[in-house]
Amino acid sequence: MSSRSPEPPPPDDTHFGFRSVSESEKTPLVRGVFRSVASRYDVMNDLMSGGIHRLWKDAMVDWLRPRPGWQVLDVAGGTGDVSFRIQDRLDGQGEMYLCDLTWDMLSVGRDRAIDQGRLHGLHWICGNAETLPLPDRSMDAYTIAFGLRNVTRMDQALAEARRVLKPGGRFLCLEFSQVVLPLLDRLYDLYSFRLLPALGGMVAGDRESYQYLVESIRRFPSQEDLVQRIAANGLEQVHYRNLSGGIAALHSAWRL
Repeated sequence: MSSRSPEPPPPDDTHFGFRSVSESEKTPLVRGVFRSVASRYDVMNDLMSGGIHRLWKDAMVDWLRPRPGWQVLDVAGGTGDVSFRIQDRLDGQGEMYLCDLTWDMLSVGRDRAIDQGRLHGLHWICGNAETLPLPDRSMDAYTIAFGLRNVTRMDQALAEARRVLKPGGRFLCLEFSQVVLPLLDRLYDLYSFRLLPALGGMVAGDRESYQYLVESIRRFPSQEDLVQRIAANGLEQVHYRNLSGGIAALHSAWRL
């Protein structure tokens, strides 16, 4: 299979991996992917990245520098990896709001929280990044890790991030991106398209969902293009850092 992305979908459509679908179809399709993989999601993350995703998430929280007393929204928070890290930095002084599209992912996260004795300061929200069920100017920080590429209307999700942030609030996005090292990009391409779907089939019993995840990474904007998208939706002082040669990237911005 070629790693080249197909032509952009028609204006009234969007993409689901390399497929063109109507906007009304994409959210149910994405929800189906994460319902299918929820129980094996954390195991697959470790296997797919060799555990490096943990270092990326640590880097994200280090750059965020959460402060006690903050109200933090973690969108596409899934099974709690980023939220738990932030909660530890808040040291019992502040509130975490973990929002995800599927109850299946949230259920895994809540079970993990209970097992770790995290009984207070976590709020679980099943919701869409494009229509967040939260008041205007209510959050000190907004984080999203490996979720922005799955939304149907990225600009709407970015506008919602700005809406819920307080003036002076921080936006931070961790996402797979475009590899910037010539040799690494070829190796990563081979690994992604040949091995990851097969691994998903063996471990999670769902090759198709991991094929979609690989394709969605290829369709995601480049680092510089995402800077422009974030800025166009009203967030300011946008910067990014490449991680692991651009396999992933962190984008930071502020609501001023």
